[in-house]
Amino acid sequence: MSDKRNDYQWKTLDKDLNRLSSLEQATMHVSRPLVGLGVGMIFIALAALFAGASTSGSPETWIMAAAAAFGAYMALNIGANDVANNMGPAVGAKALSMVGAIAIAAVCESAGALLAGGDVVSTISKGIVDPAAVETKAVFIGAMLAALLSAALWVNIATWVGAPVSTTHSVVGGVMGAGVAAAGLTAVNWPTMGAIAASWVISPLLGGVIAAALLALIKAKVIYTEDKIAAARRWVPILIGLMAAAFGAYLALKGLKRIVKIDMGLALMIGVAVGVAAWAAAVPLIRRQSEGMENRNRSLKALFGMPLVLSAALLSFAHGANDVANAVGPLAAIVHAMEAGGFAAKVAIPVWVMVIGAFGISFGLILFGPKLIRMVGAQITKLNPMRAYCVALSAAATVIVASWLGLPVSSTHIAVGGVFGVGFFREWHAERRVRMLNKNRPAKRLAEGERRRRKLVRRSHFMTIVAAWVITVPATALLSGVLYFALEAALF
Repeated sequence: MSDKRNDYQWKTLDKDLNRLSSLEQATMHVSRPLVGLGVGMIFIALAALFAGASTSGSPETWIMAAAAAFGAYMALNIGANDVANNMGPAVGAKALSMVGAIAIAAVCESAGALLAGGDVVSTISKGIVDPAAVETKAVFIGAMLAALLSAALWVNIATWVGAPVSTTHSVVGGVMGAGVAAAGLTAVNWPTMGAIAASWVISPLLGGVIAAALLALIKAKVIYTEDKIAAARRWVPILIGLMAAAFGAYLALKGLKRIVKIDMGLALMIGVAVGVAAWAAAVPLIRRQSEGMENRNRSLKALFGMPLVLSAALLSFAHGANDVANAVGPLAAIVHAMEAGGFAAKVAIPVWVMVIGAFGISFGLILFGPKLIRMVGAQITKLNPMRAYCVALSAAATVIVASWLGLPVSSTHIAVGGVFGVGFFREWHAERRVRMLNKNRPAKRLAEGERRRRKLVRRSHFMTIVAAWVITVPATALLSGVLYFALEAALF
């Protein structure tokens, strides 16, 4: 009898412990976002304290502290939203784990920002506002503060919704809205704004078309051949050479401008040299890697894994070098205005400001980046290493083409457009194969539910992302205008 009572007590204790364990797991799951929020707030507070201490005793200490806090907040949001475009395809293709992607991106983004980030930045964000309209110190600082905070808030909202948006367009909209609030509609350079608006269409279309064309090439020359391994030995080194050439030119053009000035012609020559060297190195490497592989598609995926990881790392380095100014550009402009007492069309970025941008992007990626990485990599369309490779190569190639044509484009729109391009091409190709297989059979009309099930691109994400792209500039402009009047009343 005593043994039965003891067994019952142990079973009861086990049930109670299981309940406590479940409660503990649920508590940790709920509190995880709060940890990220807390760390982010500490980073913002430290940035504000450092900036305030550097101007201690000055009547403008609070303005400098607020500017540093807004810049740190913007950098966190860029890390949470923008970096997903570089790492999402590699994670979705399972070439990288989430932890590996975050580690590589954090290191490469910081290295790109600190080693090759631009040392000067345009204070009026690509010339969209007439400098004469914001020539007084108070008006200029108020406009930059409003632009920075509105852009950060919008990117934060977009991340929460699950939409990758352009941080460049967010800053542009913020500067435009603050300029209109400060000096009226005539202060804005509307032809420049028209070119930026055109990039909403140009960027994703270019990225999508190039990614789809690359996937079509791989399917025709490698996947749908009788001897897949022999075809891969011939074509994968060529594709690696193309990737190396595109990234060589891309990094020379966008990532090394702080070290040396490089024009388009020289960048293309560097790209060709790097591409030929990469092709020569890849030929024996792919031959050794493919020895003993079975003649099926699963074997081909392994050959694209390492090139995909390298492309993700290079994209992150170039993003850190090129886009960190979006986070800290307005902050650098405010620092210059407070120290020099006036407005300048271009200003140098102080080292401490660049550090805030670099570390903020890394913290934002680590704390909040996985949500958008999963969405871009796995929730728009199904990616494997070959498809993800097409997205990565199209991102670099599209930037080169756009720079050559002088078109203002968004790296976010290009990368996400590449994912959509791959998905829509897969839909078209699958339907075409079905039609060819059934061309001698009577046509069978599918039910609407079955037609939706066979779609390879999630339409809900497509509509959400496109809507977010379209309203980014108007939303940040409106928000910035409201914030300008609020900040003007509070700080000046």
